[in-house]
Amino acid sequence: MDSLSKPPPFQSLLDEHRHDVLGFLIAAVGHQDAEDCFQETFLAALRAYPELENARNLRGWLLTIAHRKAIDNHRARGRRAVPVGDAPEVADQGGEREGRGNSGFWRLISTLPPKQRAAIALRFACDLPHREIAAATGTSEEAARRNVHEGVKRLRMEIA
Repeated sequence: MDSLSKPPPFQSLLDEHRHDVLGFLIAAVGHQDAEDCFQETFLAALRAYPELENARNLRGWLLTIAHRKAIDNHRARGRRAVPVGDAPEVADQGGEREGRGNSGFWRLISTLPPKQRAAIALRFACDLPHREIAAATGTSEEAARRNVHEGVKRLRMEIA
C-alpha cells in the first residue's frame, strides 16, 4: 500500500492488528488488565481515525496508542485501593498462550521495569524491529535496543 493512500476501513484495521495489540498488552500489563487496555486502545484509535491522513505504518500507530494506554494503566494501578483482608486464592487460568510459552514466563516479564517490559513485548510478542519499538515507546533506536538487551539480560539472570 502506498504511504499516501487512504486508511482502510476501521474494522479491517481491527481485524488485521488485534492479535498483535492484545499480545503486547498482555505482556505489558498482564492478563487481568489487558482487555480493558485493549478496548481503550481501539476506542482512542477509532476517535482519531477520521483525522488520519494516510495509511503509513498503522501497526506502529496502534502499538504506540497501546503503549500509552499501558503506561496509563500502570499509573492508575499505583492509585488503586489495596485490599485489607486476605484475598481468596485463584488458580492460574493463563496456561499456554497460543503456543508462545507458559504464564510463568509472562508473569516474569511483568516484573521487568516498564520500558524493558514494553521493549521485550514489542520485540518478541509483536516481532517489531528496534526502529519501530523506538517509535512506539518514544525513545531513540539505540535506547530501544538497549531496553531489549537489558530486559533479556535480566530475564536470563532470573531463569538461571
